[in-house]
Amino acid sequence: MKNFLMVGEQRSGSNLLRLILNESEEIAAPHPPHILQRLMPIVAMYGDLENEANFSLLIDDACTLVELNPVPWELDKLDRKNVHSRCKKNNLIAVFGAIMDIYAEYHNANAWLCKSMQNIRWAKELNQYFDKPKYIYLYRDPRDVALSFSKAVIGEKHPYFIAQQWVELQELCIAQRDRLNEQQFFSLCYEDLINNTHYTIEKLCAFLEIQFTEKMLEFHKSNEAKRSASSSQLWENLSQPIKSSNSMKFLNELSKEEINIIELVAGKTMDKLSYERTMKQNINDTILNKDKITEFQELNNRLKTIKKETINPDDLKRRNQQTDFLEDVILRQSNNNLKAG
Repeated sequence: MKNFLMVGEQRSGSNLLRLILNESEEIAAPHPPHILQRLMPIVAMYGDLENEANFSLLIDDACTLVELNPVPWELDKLDRKNVHSRCKKNNLIAVFGAIMDIYAEYHNANAWLCKSMQNIRWAKELNQYFDKPKYIYLYRDPRDVALSFSKAVIGEKHPYFIAQQWVELQELCIAQRDRLNEQQFFSLCYEDLINNTHYTIEKLCAFLEIQFTEKMLEFHKSNEAKRSASSSQLWENLSQPIKSSNSMKFLNELSKEEINIIELVAGKTMDKLSYERTMKQNINDTILNKDKITEFQELNNRLKTIKKETINPDDLKRRNQQTDFLEDVILRQSNNNLKAG
């Protein structure tokens, strides 16, 4: 089974690219339940995973997380024993791989794509477990990423904090790009994806060693696109053709101060990715002093609260399924560890 991992930051066209690749008969690309992102931070709470009871519990929780995904997988209920039998090691990476393999096989594909972008944080472990996984590094202008996050129902809302996370994830990706060869790592900018789609996807298919088909560019007509678009405000555009005008919007919709903040935080990384700064002269770095950052944090928190109040109730209910489950898992494991101690 071939393993493809999309990495970078959200609000960069990752669901768009997922749906394009999902139209290949060779690839199965489900909406991600973010298995590593959500469970890796608490995996130590399960104790020694060589203990079969502990490992089985981790498998059950990972499967339940998948089954509670806000965009349901087209898959029968996961057989926990089947997942267990596929794990070559008793760790979360193995569980993740087994679940993805099962999904791909269910869809008669010989490869799977996971678009949980923050998987780049566990690149070392992924490289150790899988046989030369291929990475697709999708990146977008941080100023448009900040604008997109400011409107989205998830994530940070102030450009200072959006830019900080963007830099962190891009630098992790760039470091991995520098470690791996071009047979394993493919860099793709969002602007090329929407402005030169056919050429860009053909080039990506050659890297993935899969056949390009025109059907991939009709992704918006697929059932998966329609299901995703109807699941959340975040993905409303997925049932529509690609909008080539969906870049450089920050020029009209962000203030000069907001652009200034992003370029101060992200400028060096922008340079590495060939994004031209708008404020090359007289950049006022005093706007990033300690008092200002405190103000930014207070505003960020207020904006997140306001945005949360606008979430569609059904969307919120779907999202809360996983959040509530993880809270229950943490409480359960905390209690178990207290009893064992």
